[in-house]
Amino acid sequence: MAASWYAATANPAPRRPPLTEDRESDLVVVGGGCTGLSAALHAAQRGMSVVLLEGGRVGWGASGRNGGQMIPGLRKGAVELRDQLGLERARGLLDLAFEARGLVLDLIARHSIDCDLRLTGHFLGAVKPSDLRWMDAEAQCLTDEMAYPHVDVLSSAQARAEVATDYHGALVDHLGGHMHPLNYALGLARAAEAAGAQIFEDSPVTALEEASGGVEVRVGALRVRAKQAMLAGDALLHRIDPAVERRIMPVANYLVATAPVSDPAAIIAHDQAVSDSRFVVNYYRFSQDGRLLFGGGERYTPDPPADIAAFVRPHLERVFPQLSGVGIDHAWGGLVSITRSRLPHLGRHGEVVFAHGYSGQGVLLSTLAGRLAVEAVCCDVDRFARFASLPPAPFPGGEAVRGPLHVMGMLWYALRDRL
Repeated sequence: MAASWYAATANPAPRRPPLTEDRESDLVVVGGGCTGLSAALHAAQRGMSVVLLEGGRVGWGASGRNGGQMIPGLRKGAVELRDQLGLERARGLLDLAFEARGLVLDLIARHSIDCDLRLTGHFLGAVKPSDLRWMDAEAQCLTDEMAYPHVDVLSSAQARAEVATDYHGALVDHLGGHMHPLNYALGLARAAEAAGAQIFEDSPVTALEEASGGVEVRVGALRVRAKQAMLAGDALLHRIDPAVERRIMPVANYLVATAPVSDPAAIIAHDQAVSDSRFVVNYYRFSQDGRLLFGGGERYTPDPPADIAAFVRPHLERVFPQLSGVGIDHAWGGLVSITRSRLPHLGRHGEVVFAHGYSGQGVLLSTLAGRLAVEAVCCDVDRFARFASLPPAPFPGGEAVRGPLHVMGMLWYALRDRL
């Protein structure tokens, strides 16, 4: 498990055994993050036999390392969706995306998941004065056309009263919030097992093939035969299905947890989850024990910096000069996946369904995607198809050059943040 504040404060969880013998099931799930755990839970609740295979431990990937920000909606905004897809189709996508929040809250309540839930809102800071124009348009579109009247635009002075840094204003979603994502994932795992799913850790999948009557997944020399498979590995699929992986790009992000701050309310007045309008986003919030959890400075190469704390610190101190020199007790990172469209990539081929590419908003969307995938497995495809009908374009150049090309593009957008 990563040396994160989340791992250090995780709820007790059993060490689950690795796969040691061949098995058969209705559904085999590859990946023990929130997408796969949600799929396992919802499939088991429908009476299906489920085997979930995780290469590390439950929540080891992005699900247990992310910023914990519960941001309703999609990475692509309502105005852009409406202009690209038309009002009806855009509303259909956003209605589903907004449903994710209710699903997550229901699972937390129903299964008594202790995950430091805070329903305090999400604050999106305007880095440039021009950001307020699109924020005003976004708020109006959400309220008037998408039936989502839960957002407000703040002036510079109002924003400063909420977050002690120099934003030109903000877009606030009052239904946002934050949580301890690893403890949420561990709670989903417990619920999935209680429903009858079998979870195997330290069982990395090495191959996925069609088989008579379904699919066959291999873990070394061992095999799991199933009627259908669910790929939920996000950025960690490791070439199990290259055709699917071409439509996502792994991006590394890094976070720190400071030493406890004496007066968190002097930094974030009402305990909101905060991010900003930069292309290379800064995002932060306070933990239950008063630490600033701050993420910033994405990298587009797979190797982590030698000193993660030193890598993130300049971004933190640029946003909050008043915290210059603050102690950093934990520093960690990991991979998330993005798509070219910034919409999630859901789909199926043959007896394999998949969901990933949440582009930074997986805390809520991953749980929804797992449920939608099970609906599709059970031949109820209408809701799943809202996303599956919009596959993101593959990253150009094939595996050998898509990374370098993507790095060049992302560096250009990072440069624009500074202009």
